[in-house]
Amino acid sequence: MGSIDNSAAFFAKADKHLMSTGVPYSPVVITKAKGTRLYDQNGQSILDFTSGQMSSLLGHSHPEIVEVVQKYVAELDHLLSNMITQPVVDLAERLARFLPAPLEKSFFLNTGSESTEAAIKMAKMYTGKFEIIAFAASYHGLTQGSGSATYSTGRRRGGPCMPGQLAFPAPYAYRSVFRKPDGSYDWETEMDFAWSMIDRQSVGSIAAFIMEPILSTGGILDPPKGYFARMAEECKKRGILIIMDEAQTGVGRTGKMFAFEHDGIVPDILALSKTLGCGLPLAAVSTTAEIARGCNEAGFLWLTTHLNDPLTAAVGNKVLEIVEREDVCTRATERGEQLREGLLKLQKKYWCIGDVRGKGLLQGIEIISDPETRAPGSELGQIVSDQAMARGLSCNIVALPGMGGVFRLAPPVTVTSEEITEGLEILDEAFAYALKTKKAV
Repeated sequence: MGSIDNSAAFFAKADKHLMSTGVPYSPVVITKAKGTRLYDQNGQSILDFTSGQMSSLLGHSHPEIVEVVQKYVAELDHLLSNMITQPVVDLAERLARFLPAPLEKSFFLNTGSESTEAAIKMAKMYTGKFEIIAFAASYHGLTQGSGSATYSTGRRRGGPCMPGQLAFPAPYAYRSVFRKPDGSYDWETEMDFAWSMIDRQSVGSIAAFIMEPILSTGGILDPPKGYFARMAEECKKRGILIIMDEAQTGVGRTGKMFAFEHDGIVPDILALSKTLGCGLPLAAVSTTAEIARGCNEAGFLWLTTHLNDPLTAAVGNKVLEIVEREDVCTRATERGEQLREGLLKLQKKYWCIGDVRGKGLLQGIEIISDPETRAPGSELGQIVSDQAMARGLSCNIVALPGMGGVFRLAPPVTVTSEEITEGLEILDEAFAYALKTKKAV
């Protein structure tokens, strides 16, 4: 390993030679990642409660993944995209075992944006229609089609979006204005209202509704039980395909292999990424034999430099093998319950935690600045985040317009009970410090 610059010199070089893409740099320089822990240039250990970019499902540098990478980078790394190899066929076959019928056919790409972009094009070619619905708090990527179906961020000053984009009110139980007489969330009426808006806006050419089963960048919005079952009925009634984007929720993180299984539905097209590659660039698009046939007849073309690459396919195959062998879904459920119980205890202790939500090992806590008005608490949340990092816990805070600071907590499924406890203790200290600081000001 090369020598590490001191912090000032490191960031001076970064500022000089790296172009900012709109994401502020972390002040911490990581030099090693192993299991659930990161290590900075000073050797400090940091619990990673974000799984990298929500991707390292089995932790960093899992020994079996390392072994697969070493083998294939030396023997079979990258070929012409039309050269199908054994790892690719093995991955497609293994993934098909997990997919509920009638999903059965897949192809493999690199990133979430690629997978959703391809899925959207498939829906348009199969149906011959062009309109795409997405939730108002959605994040499906930032390429042209996926970015046009992303409403949570990244839309300003980018020029025209793809035509036919329709926004559907996101199921935000904590802040929705739709309430029953007892004050509970009236999602059925909200959905009726939302579909009435879509039906009036559409020109009669809706190809698909692309959705996340838990809207992560949108603030860990976890729709109530029955929401997606009703949504599937409404889409079927209108002849609309369902594209499920399970970049962060897929491959066991929520306690089911796929989060859509919690509501007993099956999408027409499934997009996987992040968790499937366990931190390496791997994505999948899966669909039915009928949609695959229709796309083929319509002349569907999707060609990228790394389409069906053998190295990453071998990694994905190993990830699925480990997920099945080690019953990752049960582990995610058990550790997720422990994490959630700890967060609920913190909510009782600190008034600034307005809401706790999520499934399995994808949990969110929303920070507020006033217990009466429930005004967003992004500034307070940032203090908590900074203090948590200083104390050895990395947790991602989403601070987008229209919501408070929402912490996304997504440890690897290999996280131990002791590490969950450690992370909760650090959060406890960080909240105590933040509220003390706020009071002093």
